[in-house]
Amino acid sequence: MPTPGSDQAYRQNGGRSVTQRSFGRPQAQEPTFRPVYPGQAWPTQRPAYQPTYTPPPPLDWHQQQARAYTPAPPPKGNRVIGIAAVVALIIGLLAGAGAAVTVVALDDNRPVAEQPAPPVGTGADPKIRSGSVSAVAATLLPSVVQLKVEGADNTNATGSGFVIDNAGHILTNNHVVAAAAKGGAIQIINDKGKSWTARLVGRSPVYDLAVVQVVGLDAPSVQFGRSGLAIVGQDVVAIGSPLGLAGTVTSGIISAKNRPVTTSGDEPGQDSFISALQTDAAINPGNSGGPLVDMNARVIGVNSAIATVRGSSEQSGNIGLGFAIPIDQARRTAQQLIATGTATYPVIGAEVDMQFEGGARVSTVTPASPALRAGLRVGDVITSIDAQPVTSAEALIVAIRTHQPGESVRLVYERGGKARQATVTLGQRTG
Repeated sequence: MPTPGSDQAYRQNGGRSVTQRSFGRPQAQEPTFRPVYPGQAWPTQRPAYQPTYTPPPPLDWHQQQARAYTPAPPPKGNRVIGIAAVVALIIGLLAGAGAAVTVVALDDNRPVAEQPAPPVGTGADPKIRSGSVSAVAATLLPSVVQLKVEGADNTNATGSGFVIDNAGHILTNNHVVAAAAKGGAIQIINDKGKSWTARLVGRSPVYDLAVVQVVGLDAPSVQFGRSGLAIVGQDVVAIGSPLGLAGTVTSGIISAKNRPVTTSGDEPGQDSFISALQTDAAINPGNSGGPLVDMNARVIGVNSAIATVRGSSEQSGNIGLGFAIPIDQARRTAQQLIATGTATYPVIGAEVDMQFEGGARVSTVTPASPALRAGLRVGDVITSIDAQPVTSAEALIVAIRTHQPGESVRLVYERGGKARQATVTLGQRTG
């Protein structure tokens, strides 16, 4: 008897179901089945009921999910572009709106070619900056000339000069052209090497100035500055022909103003007294007569003398102590020389002891002179002029010659240990 509840009554052929047919493969399943986790077997038939129990996923299910959703590595070229974009973004943020950055991304593995370096020796030409020494030189060199003088007695001299007007007048030092005063020749050479023969217009041994002229001179005239406005420490440029080297440019500063300087003249009694501009710009023999100019290329002085080391057996060169005649005085003298061939200078009508120190002691008073009319006597010691101290005879003479004939000066002097004052109207002499 079959066991109650068994299916034995329905089984035949060794327990095989008669309702189930097999053709060597299972019947096709409906495609609506969805696995709960990867690898879940498909059921052979849909159950008549929905089970409430869901089997757990495998232990490595999360690792399987991670591997399944990990994207494949992008092509290498795209990676380079991505990195370049990030770099460009960072550079752009750092540079801001004030800079432009170009980033080039390569989509292959070829190395970046090195940019060729600029060729050596073909850089940009230097520019002449306004107010520089080079700008001053470019402006003044065409106006500065070299002088070669041959005297009738076979004496020679060389020096410098500069063109002061459109008529070919050239201002220089008297000691440069003095050899040709009694016959001889004066040759002018411009910055291009062209030469002319000049004539002597006039000279002033007292001021150590002279004017020569070349008709038809191919050279521009200079612009004048104001030496009275020069200040100690300002930059200056000296131009001339030191030791015969034409077109030489040196630079320095104004080291001092109103420096009393005396140079010996070629004739007795014709020493020159200069209230000079002192400069450390290199000045050497041959610079005499050349211009001292400010950084606006305006002439403020005429280079005339240098200090030398005492005891030197030979004439020494530049030691950083050069002296120039202030252009305010030189300009007035040049105008007189062009107009009349001579120049006047102011005097008080008294001589002073050149050896006395501590002031200017009067040694001689000329009859009917301004000094006599002002009450000065022999032995009086002048200690100031126009409130400026007078420490020597040279200082007094230089201070007087900064004025013009007819002007009045106020002197303070000592007589018998007492200070006195006098106002003197300056007379004039020619020289």
